[in-house]
Amino acid sequence: MLGLGLRRGTPAAEVLRAADAALAALGLDRTAVTRAATLDSKLFEPGLRAAVRELGVPLTGHPAAVLAAAEVPGGSARVAAAVGTPSVAEAAALVTAGPGAHLLAPRTATASATAALAAPPPGSPGGQQVNQQPDLRHHGDAEVRAAGLVDLAVNVRTGTPPPWLHAHLAATLADLAAYPDGTAARAAVAARHGRPTGEVLLTAGAAEAFVLLARVLRPRRAVVVHPQFTEPEAALRDAGHTVHRALLTPEQGFRLLPGAVPEDADLVVAGNPTNPTSILHPAAALAELARPGRTLVVDEAFMDTDPGETQSLAAVRDLPGDVVVLRSLTKTWGLAGLRIGYLLAPAPLVSALAAAQPLWPVSTPALAAAEICSAPAALAEAEQAARTTAAHRAHLLAGLATVPGLRVHGTPAASFVLVHLPGATTVRARLREAGYAVRRGDTFPGLGPDWLRIAVRDPATTDAFLTALREHAPPGAR
Repeated sequence: MLGLGLRRGTPAAEVLRAADAALAALGLDRTAVTRAATLDSKLFEPGLRAAVRELGVPLTGHPAAVLAAAEVPGGSARVAAAVGTPSVAEAAALVTAGPGAHLLAPRTATASATAALAAPPPGSPGGQQVNQQPDLRHHGDAEVRAAGLVDLAVNVRTGTPPPWLHAHLAATLADLAAYPDGTAARAAVAARHGRPTGEVLLTAGAAEAFVLLARVLRPRRAVVVHPQFTEPEAALRDAGHTVHRALLTPEQGFRLLPGAVPEDADLVVAGNPTNPTSILHPAAALAELARPGRTLVVDEAFMDTDPGETQSLAAVRDLPGDVVVLRSLTKTWGLAGLRIGYLLAPAPLVSALAAAQPLWPVSTPALAAAEICSAPAALAEAEQAARTTAAHRAHLLAGLATVPGLRVHGTPAASFVLVHLPGATTVRARLREAGYAVRRGDTFPGLGPDWLRIAVRDPATTDAFLTALREHAPPGAR
């Protein structure tokens, strides 16, 4: 845990200089930091926010009275008189690391910033060791492996696949002796988005596309916009790339603002609508990220939950650089077990990615799904499902607004809602005991243990869940 203290107006470079000095004392670099903390009145200092975005970790603020209760070995009498603790950095690091924490690196000071590092005691159930990172491989399906739970953790639409799709897939079983032929499916996807077939690559789910991109591209500076689906970063790291994080903040509604992505990034990955924040970014804001010499990857796995797909870049072909749009059939059609998705990109890049695929990467039933789910009748059904989801989401949001202490940041636009609730880890455990599974938020970079993702369900399921949520919320939130 990294504790930070700073004067008003301290630039990001000065904050990072203090952090680097504390890390260097232990022979560590910035990747060792899992969380940063400071005095709560400093949370909105621009220099601090920029520094934490560069570090790619969550930022926590603590009241002065809480910091004053922490025993620290050194510091400044002037700071003690103003705040109650002689070292904001040391106290913030210790408080964040939890009971029994110990300092790893005491207060390091620069001209206007201080930094300290602390770690929880070994084996502490509530703490994180200083060199841990969020579990990028944790996904919502892990929350519902126990029998009997009502699933609000996975974002697949309930009641799917529909009977007509189930029957269509079953009919393909007679063709399993032949090798798959993706010609018709590619043509259907291309026609659905108004693109040439050479700009379509069918994949074994959108997740395969992330792996292909990581293996084929050779970025000098790869930037992933977080919080978002963690597989893109995991795939890049697995392929040996260094990944930089651009963190969007709850205070700004997790919106993508100008300057969020470094100019020298030659690979940028963003989601729209974004998992887990449910924020739908304007297409124009994402288009502004396109540059000559840059590959912009936009994960639109949940775009069909937006009625009219109003902010999609799937049909846009005239932006500078390489723009890659990823789509999935998993969510709306209930095909997580079938593994079918696709990407849209300039033809030369599609060819390079296709060359990295194994032979016959998409099965015959999956190809049949891609073809029929791109047909006009299926698109009309998906549009109606998106409108139903929007109504059900409004019902969920109205109910969440009655839960004391719970807050939704920004305007959700997808089939799930991200909430901040103090004590969320305990709430999640209590909800499981009551029969409800929700998605933990602390495995997404930029979030922490007080975040939960909740899937949109029908009003009856939502109302029963809200009753359980109100009953099992911690006493301090009531």
